[in-house]
Amino acid sequence: MTATKGTALVTGASTGIGAVYADRLARRGHDLVLVARDVARLEQLAARLRKDTGVTIEVLPADLNSPADRAKVEERLKRDDIAVFVNNAGMAVTGPTINADIEKLDTMIELNVVAAARLVRVAAATFARKRAGTLINLASIAGITNDRPAVGVYYNATKAFILSLSEGIETELAPLGVRVQAVLPGVTRTEIWERGGVDVNQLPAEMIMSVDDMVDAALAGLDAGESISIVSLPDHADWDAFKAARTAMYPNLSRSKPAPRYRIGTVKAA
Repeated sequence: MTATKGTALVTGASTGIGAVYADRLARRGHDLVLVARDVARLEQLAARLRKDTGVTIEVLPADLNSPADRAKVEERLKRDDIAVFVNNAGMAVTGPTINADIEKLDTMIELNVVAAARLVRVAAATFARKRAGTLINLASIAGITNDRPAVGVYYNATKAFILSLSEGIETELAPLGVRVQAVLPGVTRTEIWERGGVDVNQLPAEMIMSVDDMVDAALAGLDAGESISIVSLPDHADWDAFKAARTAMYPNLSRSKPAPRYRIGTVKAA
């Protein structure tokens, strides 16, 4: 993550988390490819960062739910100059599942899961070929708080997918010299809340982090070598303990016989 190390491609770059990542990476000396639907905002951001940092910035307008637009981004990710991919674009559908607009749920799954997964696949192939690169996936604490779906059940599930994808693909890419980091923000003050119909100001102030603080913390975690960065968590050992508890179950997760507690007549009602 030092200067002159290549180009960073950032999705969802027009505002919020993506825009701050663009700012910080430009200030670290990376040229940029900025991806989002809002061309006017992308151009404004690009103009400011060109003036402030002097890096080369390419604006790539794209709706990642459009196969044609997504293909343009995939082609750009295949080029050897890409050194960092910030997989940030996403949306939220809030509220109880039974009241949700099913078309909006489909749109969210297409963006948060399908588009994100396709772009990860292409970036991973590019980085593996070069045996270098950094893949940053924006997940969420929603991905590990499925019993507390404060935003929405389907949103939590999409972020759990991103976390699982990140952990799995790191095992493939780390031996090839490729960095993978999943970033798990808590409540962050971005437009995603307003777009989802939620007034973030109604939440306790102590739960809400500024976008600048969130991205700066995530980049500090990247610099420290973290593969999972939960930016509000005071002690990373808590995540290590969570993983250790999960790993301890592995020997018993797939066996030739059901566990004795599942014999007929032995299962007690919850």
